[in-house]
Amino acid sequence: MTAPSGKDQGAGKDQGAGKDQGAGKNPAPPAPQPLDGTVFDSHCHLDAMSARAGLSRRGEPAGEGFTAAVLAEAAAVGVTRVLNVGCEVGEWASALESTAHPDVYAALAVHPTEVAGLTEAHYRELAELLRHPRVVAVGETGLDYYWDRTEPADQQRHFRRHIELSKQVGKPLVIHDRDAHADVLRILREEGAPPAGVIFHAFSGDAEMARECVAAGYVLSFSGVLTFSNAPALREAAAVTPLEQLLVETDAPFLTPHPYRGRPNAPYLIPHVVRGLSEQKAVSESVVCATISATGQRLFGW
Repeated sequence: MTAPSGKDQGAGKDQGAGKDQGAGKNPAPPAPQPLDGTVFDSHCHLDAMSARAGLSRRGEPAGEGFTAAVLAEAAAVGVTRVLNVGCEVGEWASALESTAHPDVYAALAVHPTEVAGLTEAHYRELAELLRHPRVVAVGETGLDYYWDRTEPADQQRHFRRHIELSKQVGKPLVIHDRDAHADVLRILREEGAPPAGVIFHAFSGDAEMARECVAAGYVLSFSGVLTFSNAPALREAAAVTPLEQLLVETDAPFLTPHPYRGRPNAPYLIPHVVRGLSEQKAVSESVVCATISATGQRLFGW
């Protein structure tokens, strides 16, 4: 997630589809050509997608009809699963409920901009929810020094607690890292990386950071930012990362790929990111899809 809560407010009733909503000044992008293979979206926010489409208010759950429509649109282009992230206390139940759809899995945590007021009772509840078989990761958690909603010291303390939780439940850690590269890497070294794996959501570092992450065994997930004209350093990072340590994501409804920046993102747009990686790695999109799918199986066990 790239924005703190309160953005992308919307209103309305649950009405189904993703692509046909938001018409007018900011219509959803057209569907890309289907992939030569199948892959999954490693990070999206169904509730925020529904709110941005004007079908619910931010903080309200995406309805079953909306979720089904999003997954049908995605499947039509070769995106067969999504990892839906509930990263505020009020989103945990909704994220878990979304896994009633057979192609939706969940990750749960507290975003670094939302850690103020977290209690031991919250952590006990989170630990219990993380044991659900459809919850496959702890995230997104980490550090965000771009927004000033929470103090860095508090963020760091709660990041350490999430690392501990990842180890406790034996599920991979999904990291949000914005303007905080050095501290994120330092804390991971100090605490020790969870054995189940570390995933850098919407990786935003350069090639040097990518090499350090690769050496540590971390997995780097690339979003639509990979396709932006002003992101050559990110493409260099992708180029030096082994394909076996790469994932793709939308962070929907945020980070929509070029040439649709600013328009609502959704899992059906993952092919743009896959093709960007295919170009950087000089391998076919079918190889990219197969390798990423195998990495997902290894990390999430689905």
